[in-house]
Amino acid sequence: MKTIGLLFILVAALILYLGTVAPAPQPTKIPRIGFLGATSSFAIAARVKAFQQGLRDLGYIEGKNIFVEYRWADGKIERLPDLAAELVRLKVNIIVTSGPIQTPFVKKATSSIPIVMAFDNDPVGNGFVDSLARPGGNITGLSTYAPEISQKRLSFLKEIIPRLSQAAVLGNSFEPGDTQMLREARKAATQLKVILQYRDILDPKDIEIAFRAANKERAEALLKLTNPIATQHRAQIIKLAEEYRLPAIYDRVEFVEDGGLMSYGVSSTDLFRRAATYVDKILKGFEPAKLPVEQPTKFELVINLKAAKQIGITIPQSVLFRAAKVIR
Repeated sequence: MKTIGLLFILVAALILYLGTVAPAPQPTKIPRIGFLGATSSFAIAARVKAFQQGLRDLGYIEGKNIFVEYRWADGKIERLPDLAAELVRLKVNIIVTSGPIQTPFVKKATSSIPIVMAFDNDPVGNGFVDSLARPGGNITGLSTYAPEISQKRLSFLKEIIPRLSQAAVLGNSFEPGDTQMLREARKAATQLKVILQYRDILDPKDIEIAFRAANKERAEALLKLTNPIATQHRAQIIKLAEEYRLPAIYDRVEFVEDGGLMSYGVSSTDLFRRAATYVDKILKGFEPAKLPVEQPTKFELVINLKAAKQIGITIPQSVLFRAAKVIR
């Protein structure tokens, strides 16, 4: 009886002990984010830095409490399907697309992994979301839908070249939103009495061909629409614009920072910083389908006076006063 009683006491003590010992903490799984770029990391370095800063502002430190898997197509659009599929195979928590040309490939690769668009020209028109207020699927993010920007860019060219009558346009017919941007540019061209010469840049070799054709047809200025190939090869475009003495206005500030004349558009760094907030919200449990797509709030005119001097033009003070940044 004593033996049985002792055994009972030992069992009871063991049960009591196990009940008071806390379970071993389970390791926290660090979220993994996919980031898909159509160009190279160098081509959009400032945007990537803004995205990374946005993450840090929200308490995420790469390599510590978040991992980012970067994949770059280096301007070779045909690589995007494989890169998108690779990110899906890695089972990342979210995929961030750094431009509209990547999003269709990621959308095709997954209908379950949340997709954050760092920007898109027309998310509704391109079929990525049902509406800006209620995306309705696994895609959300930021919109740059403001086709009137093309009109504004052309009007800036007209202000610095009052006698402008012919302008070359560098576009990409595969780029979502290209048709709409060109349509808006043509509206402005009619009002400003400027003839547009559209050049489709689908391959790097098309760049020099486009400039030779623009020179032959007496183009007096250059308007660049959204085009990842042109962005990847912007050094060549800036050099050719200078050689042909073509005042050019670009869609991205990186062109001006690298020696181009001027740019006007949505602040790209602001967009990429804001993309980090979508990553944060989704990681905290928000559904992409219910996260409204945000529209652009910050536009910038940037001018490079060194480039103006190189091609022998003077930027009017009325234009300089409206610039967010002037490179001297």
